[in-house]
Amino acid sequence: MTRLTGKRALVTGGSRGIGAAIARRLAAEGADVAITYAASADAAARIVGELERQGRRALAIKADNRDAGAIEAAVETAARAFGGIDILVNNAGIFIAAPVDSLTLEDFDATIAVNLRAAFVAVRAVLPHMGEGGRIIAIGSNLAIQAPDAGLAAYSASKAGLAMMTQALARDLAPRGITVNTIHPGSTDTDMNPADGAHAAGQVARTALKRFGTPDDIAAAVAYLAAPEAGAVTGTSILVDSGANA
Repeated sequence: MTRLTGKRALVTGGSRGIGAAIARRLAAEGADVAITYAASADAAARIVGELERQGRRALAIKADNRDAGAIEAAVETAARAFGGIDILVNNAGIFIAAPVDSLTLEDFDATIAVNLRAAFVAVRAVLPHMGEGGRIIAIGSNLAIQAPDAGLAAYSASKAGLAMMTQALARDLAPRGITVNTIHPGSTDTDMNPADGAHAAGQVARTALKRFGTPDDIAAAVAYLAAPEAGAVTGTSILVDSGANA
């Protein structure tokens, strides 16, 4: 798999889970990959080591998605290291669930800051370093489309906003030859939401395929959107949710 040979990617929140799978897949496809992380320095270093053993340039950059300046600095660091950025994956996110009467304003603001505002900051920062053929991919959620449980007001709003912002950016950036798309994962087997967790059975029951997704399922969709054959795909959302929204 060398569809992305010579490409340079930045994956936010790439030290674990879906982000780590995306970083691995982009590297397997031939790309050099930078990742950001908020706290897991050891995990980030392990991912960098894996990518370097594949013969790719790789680096990990500490950046809290609540801090716009840190995001901008991370983009600049990656662009300097690689000589530009061809692929931006806005993956970093948080999940806070609480009924509206107990959801604090601080939690609501943090959710919007990390899941939505940070993606806007990253897009603005990357544009001076991204040329024609660039790819911007957001990792949303199938909970942006429906809220099957209580307590999702902040999270669903942030991911719905991310998807709509990404769709709108496709119009802004089409004249530059940059595509902009969203991938909506469903229940995905990660340490944050394990397939054998306490709430897993109910999530599986809502899917058509009766299974959790895997981080590699999401990474495969990212690899497609990042590749040359997806050059006519922009302003859209792809559901990778085992048919939960079917």
